[in-house]
Amino acid sequence: MEIVKRPHAINLVNWAKDKPEVVVLSADLTSSCEIDDFRKTYPERFISLGVAEQNMVSWAAGLAREGFIPFVHTFAVFIYRQALHQLMVSVAYPNLPVKFFGFLPGILTPGGMTHQATEDIAILRSVPNMTILECGDATEVETVLDVVYELRGAVYVRILRGEVPRLFPKTEPFKFNQARILSTGEDLAIFTSGITTEEALRVTSLLSQRGVSIQHLHISTHKPFDDPAIMEAIEKAKYGVITMENHTVVGGLGTSIAEKIATAGIGKKLIRLGLQDVYAHGASRPYLMKKYQLDAMALVRSVESLLGETFDITEQDLAAIHLQPVHSAAKAEAL
Repeated sequence: MEIVKRPHAINLVNWAKDKPEVVVLSADLTSSCEIDDFRKTYPERFISLGVAEQNMVSWAAGLAREGFIPFVHTFAVFIYRQALHQLMVSVAYPNLPVKFFGFLPGILTPGGMTHQATEDIAILRSVPNMTILECGDATEVETVLDVVYELRGAVYVRILRGEVPRLFPKTEPFKFNQARILSTGEDLAIFTSGITTEEALRVTSLLSQRGVSIQHLHISTHKPFDDPAIMEAIEKAKYGVITMENHTVVGGLGTSIAEKIATAGIGKKLIRLGLQDVYAHGASRPYLMKKYQLDAMALVRSVESLLGETFDITEQDLAAIHLQPVHSAAKAEAL
């Protein structure tokens, strides 16, 4: 599996060269949010507001009213916890084209609850005029800017930084409000987003070898949430549905799927993997994913629970799976 270093940093500079209306705002986290190269290349289009997220969002609103398209960069947690009032009143209410890039979503930081954006989707999906996107690999990081640029109004992106795996081919860019169908089947429907998709791919590969038929959908658009493929997968699932997210199970992907099931009035068992209404510790990503059941083994146990079978899959089995770039509607042998 290819690992891409700082894909957002590289892509943003190249992508923005012919878009003078795009300005980048920082809250004293310039290098941490991979916009230091943008600052060096386009200093006249870069503004650092210091550790003052509320002021930064107010600036972004003012710039948007003057015809600019502000790209606000900071840690995800500071966008909605520190500046929610400004986001709602100054940006979302007048439906201004401010684009928010939230780094370190969920448990992607050892900083503990003060730095972990574990309820951002739950809060922001309740805000009118907000679009919510989430990148799951380097290809989506590299291609989400085209989507964000074309969308009207405010957009919030859960974005990845640093060394990012490429799960999807470069030729299959981020598609707005369209799930990636990674495998097809009728026993189970599995919905994943963000960093959990890589974990799930290891599991679905092994389970397909054991005869389990799985419809696996990668979700990159959390709001709106009306892709017909989602409901089709739910209805087809014989034994039930599993959701997996780097977020609390309250108000995120699991809740969105539960709402779909309830609204349609169909009876499907649902297991929601994610933070179970708790705050996470400050620790390494692998430790946190295992502790809070966001890893591949947690998905194995959930599949076994729904099917009433034991597959004797070990941590060593999962670690041995080498992922190749995954094509939409992929066959098992493409994994």
